[in-house]
Amino acid sequence: MAESSVFDLLGPVMVGPSSSHTAGAVRLGLMARKILGEQVQKAGIVLHGSFAETGKGHGTHLALTAGILGMQPDDEGIRRALQIAREKQLEVKFEKGDLGETHPNTAKICLTGLNGKRIEMTGSSIGGGMIVIREINQFPVEFNGEYPAIVSVYADYPGMIAEITAVLAKASINIAKMKVSREGRGKRALTVIETDDIVPIEVLGKIRKLAKVEEVIFIEPMN
Repeated sequence: MAESSVFDLLGPVMVGPSSSHTAGAVRLGLMARKILGEQVQKAGIVLHGSFAETGKGHGTHLALTAGILGMQPDDEGIRRALQIAREKQLEVKFEKGDLGETHPNTAKICLTGLNGKRIEMTGSSIGGGMIVIREINQFPVEFNGEYPAIVSVYADYPGMIAEITAVLAKASINIAKMKVSREGRGKRALTVIETDDIVPIEVLGKIRKLAKVEEVIFIEPMN
């Protein structure tokens, strides 16, 4: 029988009426911010299913915006998130949309940073404040922010994954989970590697220096 944590049973400490619409939504916004890796200038958010139909009454708009601003689920500032975004000149736009066969509490978040970097992330709030990230820049992924994660984008070729994992093995970094997606054979690929421990900056630097690697993003685990 699988063990349940107190977090699973009681949910997180949060501001708002619903862990799915508030705490989970904050974490989705925060995860998108982490993936972007720089100050957010513009956010476009597509709300799907229950998020689209009942999210406004549950404060989902506020929660997603709060996460994009860098707030945690228990931050009292969540209630003022849209006002704070305006004060910081962060443009946030919401729309309803059909994201296909997926969890009803799902959002697609498109962010543009101050330096012009753009990312697109789709994720779901699955209850108890927990989330699942399902797509990054149209690459299918599946991780929840529980573990530290390395997101690597590179040109697909034989031995590329072995080179990345060899760098981690040499640094005694144990891999907990890994998922690989690619546009096609020999085209661009994206790998999410979840690790047991925080990955040092110098180790990430070695991965970035590998031939064919375009980008490496390190995501610290969610609180």
